[in-house]
Amino acid sequence: MSTARQQRVPPPAQARRASPAAATGRRPWWRVLDPYVVALAGAVALAALLPATGRAAHGAELACDLAVGLLFFLYGARLSARETFAGLRHLRLHGLVLTCTFVLFPLLGLGLTALAAGSLAEQLRTGVLFLCLVPSTVQSSVALTGAARGNVAAAICAGTYSSLAGLVLTPLLAAGLLGAGAALSADGLLRICAQLLAPFVLGQSLRPWLGGFLGRHRRLLAPVDRGSILLVVYTAFSGAVEQGVWATVTPAALLGLLALLLALLAAALAAVRLGARLLGLDRASGIAAVLCGSQKSLANGLPMAAVLFGPQAGLLVLPLMMYHQLQLVAGALLAGRWVRPPAADGASAGREEPSGVPGDTGAAGQDTSAPARASPEPA
Repeated sequence: MSTARQQRVPPPAQARRASPAAATGRRPWWRVLDPYVVALAGAVALAALLPATGRAAHGAELACDLAVGLLFFLYGARLSARETFAGLRHLRLHGLVLTCTFVLFPLLGLGLTALAAGSLAEQLRTGVLFLCLVPSTVQSSVALTGAARGNVAAAICAGTYSSLAGLVLTPLLAAGLLGAGAALSADGLLRICAQLLAPFVLGQSLRPWLGGFLGRHRRLLAPVDRGSILLVVYTAFSGAVEQGVWATVTPAALLGLLALLLALLAAALAAVRLGARLLGLDRASGIAAVLCGSQKSLANGLPMAAVLFGPQAGLLVLPLMMYHQLQLVAGALLAGRWVRPPAADGASAGREEPSGVPGDTGAAGQDTSAPARASPEPA
């Protein structure tokens, strides 16, 4: 009887789903691409082929303003004040991330764009500077920190504090460093308050009633987040097409921009790594610092660009979009390296110290339950 029952037991699910690709650990090339990345590229292509003009352009700008307000309302409604204050104990980590985000990055941007003054168009250089003023990410840095077995709680708080600080610091820094293109006039300040701060504060005030619902329906609301970002991208690039700025972007200019962004990312990673070591952060907190301090938020940066620059955003957001993809690739490679098993030379896991992570091997408070796959930053 037992033999018959064993024969009727279906094979394990993993065995049934096994395939040559799974056996070799490789995925088909079309599954490597994230659908959201493809959608962003599609929004740019649609703006190049069918830009919004005339009344359609005004309608797109109005829809973009409403989408940005909705986006920051959802940010405020989702943010838990209790969790935010609970993370204050990681003061050295948060100080390092904020310093890198709003001090180191602007200095690097000023230096690199000065070196590229003769080879890169002015709008692209301005876009690189704006990228350096944007706050850090939340979702992708948290996912990468979890994949690398870092301090996920600290990463959540670091990204949250950076986003909150960016609501004030990004417009102020843009007004000081980007010149007349982002001049912080009284009208501009009122627009920022109306489109960014007011919806955020309203969302925070309604969180006791909406927080539970939003937490239970994150997947249903994801299209709202990503749809808002795609609308911002389409509107910005439509304006760029109407202004004829694409005529100034050559393949050589894009390659030069790519090289500049790679240098910026490498310098940021090295600086955050050094800072984490000097501050004596433990391994788990060091991982969170490196991944949070070197990243920039597409979800916050694009709406801010739409508010600060309006129809002139255009090519200014291209460096941010390119850097966002580069940081995801670099973060995934680093996370994979940090969780790689020790070499077969007798080294124990307890003595393993991933390259680029400071401090001792203690990982108190470490949370390894975060998803191992990082996605672009929708919210």
